[in-house]
Amino acid sequence: MIMDVMEIQKIIPHRYPFLLLDRVTEIKENESLIGFKNVTIGDNVFQGHFPGHPIYPGVMILEGMAQAGGILAFKSMGDMTEEEAAGKVVYFMSIDGAKFRAPVRPGDRLEYRISVIKNRGQIWVLEGKAFVDDVLVSEAELKAMIVDK
Repeated sequence: MIMDVMEIQKIIPHRYPFLLLDRVTEIKENESLIGFKNVTIGDNVFQGHFPGHPIYPGVMILEGMAQAGGILAFKSMGDMTEEEAAGKVVYFMSIDGAKFRAPVRPGDRLEYRISVIKNRGQIWVLEGKAFVDDVLVSEAELKAMIVDK
C-alpha cells in the first residue's frame, strides 16, 4: 500500500508546516510502516536551526515518527470508516529512550520505520527508527492512545 500526502491528510490532522511525513511506502497492519520525509532547505525550521550550519532538529524527527506511528495505528484498526477516523485523534503519552545518532541535513531523505511492540485496545506501543541512506540516525519507543476528538 502506498499513501501520498493527500491520503495521509485524510488520516492525521497535521498540516503545513507541521505535517512531517511526505509518503508512506509500506504498511503491514498491526505490524509495521515505512514512510519518508524529504528534508529541504526550504523547511522553515532551518531559518533558526542553525543559520550557516543547517541541522534538522531531533524533536522534528521524533514528531515525524509519531505521525507515522499514528497512521499505522489508524490503519491497523481496519473496521474504522473514514468518517469514524475523522472523529478521532492520536495523543502521544510518552517517548522513551530517544537517541540521536547522526545529524540530518537538507537534501536528506528521512525514512521512518515504525513497528508495533504492543497493542491493547486504544493504546499502542511502537518502536520508531529513522534512517538516512540506511544509516540509523534516531530511534525511540513511542506510546500513544487513540481518543475521540
